[in-house]
Amino acid sequence: MTEHTSTPRPSGSAPAEPDGLLVLDKPAGWTSHDVVARSRRLLRTRKVGHAGTLDPMATGVLVLGVGRSTRLLTYVVGADKTYDATIRLGQATVTDDAEGEVTAAVGATVVTDAAVHDGVARLTGALQQVPSAVSAIKVDGKRSYARVRSGEEVALAARPVTVSAFDVHAIRRGVAPVADAGDGSGGSSSPGGSFGPSGPVEVLDVDVTVTCSSGTYVRALARDLGASLGCGGHLTALRRTRVGGFTLADALTLEEAAALSESDAGLAPALLPPARAAAAVMPVRPVDDAEAADLAFGRWLAPTGSLGAVAAIDGTGRLLAVLEDQSRRGEMLARPVIVLA
Repeated sequence: MTEHTSTPRPSGSAPAEPDGLLVLDKPAGWTSHDVVARSRRLLRTRKVGHAGTLDPMATGVLVLGVGRSTRLLTYVVGADKTYDATIRLGQATVTDDAEGEVTAAVGATVVTDAAVHDGVARLTGALQQVPSAVSAIKVDGKRSYARVRSGEEVALAARPVTVSAFDVHAIRRGVAPVADAGDGSGGSSSPGGSFGPSGPVEVLDVDVTVTCSSGTYVRALARDLGASLGCGGHLTALRRTRVGGFTLADALTLEEAAALSESDAGLAPALLPPARAAAAVMPVRPVDDAEAADLAFGRWLAPTGSLGAVAAIDGTGRLLAVLEDQSRRGEMLARPVIVLA
């Protein structure tokens, strides 16, 4: 974990509202909303949001925006991400992870290591991925997972994603009971569910690292790898190790955050300042005093020459605005899409 420092407040001054990004190592069993609610109590502010949901089973990097820096979360959400995961081949589940009922258990006896590597290679690069049905995607205003849990069949449309790296570290053979990821009954209550041989089945546990674009479902990669090999697949472990420029080295555990909250300084000094937070997910453009004055009034600047968002930072290290090049009256200029000055 990196060391966080802050500038002492002058004696007698009112405490500033917390502002910045808080990087946490989400524990298993917590929803992202649970972590936000806990952080609001620790920071004593309602102005907290998160950049990208992690499933309760998953652990790892969860980036929170606090105060005015919640406006930066839209750029953090769009950053690429890296995960360490374990894929179990030989069983499929309704949720594509270990929290759902087993819907098929044909085993992976005939699946070779070479076939696994070939299947992973086919799922690397630009893909059209169908998200997991048990996801937070809204269908006619209702979350997909809520529709599935109420008994509806949900068919989500494929969307473009990019898997820039899909590396296999280990392939381990083992045996799992049919109900290993289900309800313990040894059978399936899911519509259309089917099982192969009764009793334990041989499975392959594949340890992987995935680097992917925003919106990629690692659960869906596990599902699609199992489907391509004819044996079914689901996730048994998932840990997010990076979001853009934020890694586990930047992250606090909830226990560490709680301890800091009880200290004299509180948790606020552990927040990454807005300028550093923005620099972790977008290029930086230094601005002079005249440009800073223009930005304070929302005026457009000379173009950045970059595609996408650029952080405008002054000579004192303050984030003044987020810029995007746009055409204005036939001239390309840098528009301040967010002004924080």
